Amino acid sequence: MTFSILARCHETGAFGVAVTSSSIAVASRCGRWAQAGVGAVATQNITDPALGAIGLDLLARGYDAQATLNSMLGASSHSEFRQLAVLDAYGRSAYHRGRHTLGIHAMASRPGCVACGNLLANDAVPEAMVAAFEAQPQADFAERVLSALEAGLAAGGETAPVNAAGLWIVERLRWPVIDLRVDWQEEPIAELRRIFEVYRPQKDDYVLRAIDPARAPGFASAGDCP
Repeated sequence: MTFSILARCHETGAFGVAVTSSSIAVASRCGRWAQAGVGAVATQNITDPALGAIGLDLLARGYDAQATLNSMLGASSHSEFRQLAVLDAYGRSAYHRGRHTLGIHAMASRPGCVACGNLLANDAVPEAMVAAFEAQPQADFAERVLSALEAGLAAGGETAPVNAAGLWIVERLRWPVIDLRVDWQEEPIAELRRIFEVYRPQKDDYVLRAIDPARAPGFASAGDCP
């Protein structure tokens, strides 16, 4: 019911996660496990969000991708129902798909990115995603991650229409600089793109408000205070 990508920017150490699914609010369960300079984790299929938290903690303690994945599987009594992917601080990846992973399922990786999916229209979807991420190395990192999600949809996506999507980007700060979700729409990736294009030119202003408010742009209105 889900396809996703984890990616690392080799220049800045930023990490990104993009995910979409036919299931409602998929990003609340599957898209939030990333930390700058540490790594990222995807947990999907029959999802256990706790595995995302466990994986991210292990990466923060210095485990590499494969050791993190091995420990995650050891912490799960239902690993045959899980589809998991890990990307560590050096861009190395590891992944798992249990024997109860749903429908057509596939995974693909390159240095600095890994994509996976289940109940796919075809097994080429993850490969299309990592290829799209690699195809524009000079582009804005968040743009590359979102474009990879769009490429997965264009390659066939899921067997059922997707209804939810999310984009999560972490840089040098403890909080995400981009955290965008579409929880229920007929075309959630297109809506995610629309929101992203509105948010993108304002991203750096919101970061500046947090770290140096004296230099931040003025507030246009009382409703703009956040």
